[in-house]
Amino acid sequence: MTTLLITAIGGDIAQGIAQIIRATYPDWRLVGIDMHERHGGALYVDKYISGRPASDPAYLEWLADIVRRESIDICFPTAEAELLRLAQQGCTEVGGARLVIAPFEAIRVGTDKLETANFVASLGLPAPWTISVETADDSTHFPCIFKPRRGAGSKGVFVCDTLEDARFFAARFPRAVLQELLLPAEAEITCAVYRTRQQQTVILQLLRQLVGGLSGWAEVVEDSRIVEQCVAVAEALDLKGGINVQLRLTADGPRIFEINPRFSSTSLLRHCMGFTDVVWALEECQGHTITPFQPAPGTRAVRTINAALLNKI
Repeated sequence: MTTLLITAIGGDIAQGIAQIIRATYPDWRLVGIDMHERHGGALYVDKYISGRPASDPAYLEWLADIVRRESIDICFPTAEAELLRLAQQGCTEVGGARLVIAPFEAIRVGTDKLETANFVASLGLPAPWTISVETADDSTHFPCIFKPRRGAGSKGVFVCDTLEDARFFAARFPRAVLQELLLPAEAEITCAVYRTRQQQTVILQLLRQLVGGLSGWAEVVEDSRIVEQCVAVAEALDLKGGINVQLRLTADGPRIFEINPRFSSTSLLRHCMGFTDVVWALEECQGHTITPFQPAPGTRAVRTINAALLNKI
């Protein structure tokens, strides 16, 4: 029996991945870890373990001990802090378990918003201007986006109309960047980019609608310019496996503003569409050859809401 460890199981990404694995590999044993128990992560795994943050000096030793103790075969890290820690140590396995993880260069670039913009520009692709907030002055163009240099999601992301706005947010969120405001907001496209071990790159373009900071509705679209840009990114990173590229389709064409070096919150949505990149990654991790599927443009999926009782008093 295969035993798989999913990290950050309290988050929506890990829980979506767990649902995919349950449906695809019903005989597998799932172990989940996170830093605390105030979430529903335990409902998605056979065993839940509370533990250390990736910033803890003993994190890797602690993780390897869990892998050995639980006889883990495959480890699927889902949080950027964990990915960065593993990549910085050059880990391709932990405690003897194979890692489902993007290459180091993808993680190095994707976990730093300023580095991401510089990398995209270095490929000759049209990138939104991006600067460290500390360098902003009267020549900076406003309005623009304020966002933390590291981290994912919408926390700490604001629209700044003036230099005073930027300095106000910088005092509360240090180590941030200012970035060109890309419009229109309703033309945001998230791209699942998967490159197989045979170096075939497949891309799923999803026009999405955010609901509560997450993709609540998505429709498959197709734009050859987006394909060209995503392929250029994948090849430059020598990608093996999956990443997520976020862009907006502006009047001047696609503009990539983020590269997430991990599977995203749309994993379950796109799995329902037939773009089963989580399964592809696990199959390739086990040495199997895959045949990627491309959903047709116009295919749609939505996120649904439910609830569960953890215990009854």
